[in-house]
Amino acid sequence: MREPAPAAAADSAAEKIRPLTRRAALGMLGGAVGAAFLGGCGGDGDSGSSSSSSSSSSSSSSSSSSGSSSSSSSGATSSGSCTTIPEETAGPYPADGSNTSSGTVVDALSDSGIIRSTITSDIDGSNTQTGIALTLTISLENSSNECEALSGVYVYIWHCNKDGSYSEYSSTQNGGDYEGHTFLRGVQESDSNGQVTFVTIYPGRYDPRATHIHVEVYPDSTFNRNALLSTSQFAFPDAVNTTVYESSGYTANQSKGTTDANDQVFGTSAGGDTYQLLTVSGDTSSGYVASITMAVAA
Repeated sequence: MREPAPAAAADSAAEKIRPLTRRAALGMLGGAVGAAFLGGCGGDGDSGSSSSSSSSSSSSSSSSSSGSSSSSSSGATSSGSCTTIPEETAGPYPADGSNTSSGTVVDALSDSGIIRSTITSDIDGSNTQTGIALTLTISLENSSNECEALSGVYVYIWHCNKDGSYSEYSSTQNGGDYEGHTFLRGVQESDSNGQVTFVTIYPGRYDPRATHIHVEVYPDSTFNRNALLSTSQFAFPDAVNTTVYESSGYTANQSKGTTDANDQVFGTSAGGDTYQLLTVSGDTSSGYVASITMAVAA
């Protein structure tokens, strides 16, 4: 499951923290999460309550993000009063038609069922993944248009299960054969407020990566990779990761792994720990709610 180490990104100038806007504040609100451990596993007694937040920044410079997947960070760029999220590698398991498994092109986006908000199972409803419940809300802003809410775009997310394996791929590195499975992958169209919400589980972690979720943003449902608006990743607060991985159902040694600052993506990305860090609240008993405001040059 190791992702290729990206080249070090160029340093970016320090930027001022911008005030929290009403839109961003709304983006941090999530729906109530039900049972903490999804897929039939009961919650444990370790409640591990926590709340962590990320900050947003601004700069007077203007730039747009790359429209294609990259094996390295391009760094955050500013436009108006919001900062475009850094471009990142899609990693080895994107299932977006860009690579193969066992000689066959892997493209989960070709299945109409991929447009869904609850992604804990395969598209057909089978093979539900267990883990602590996580509700993720992404609020998109257009950094090319005065940071207006970016509605009508398609947001694709994917991440590993609690054991660190991805659906759609077969390899020893990925922990086994998961070809034909589509768990923990999904697409939502952003609403009039520029928001999408996914119901999933808290991801596991594997060496040498810190805990993360992958994200791609497309202008429409044709999912044309040549028109990609953004490819990036979201980080989780280290303290929350430690609490989750020391709870029942996860592997305890995951809590001793790579931190955000030492990660090959977030640790080298200019502004990565600012513009890619999720705001997370909740606990291991009731589940977690995560949110982020993601600026994209559209």
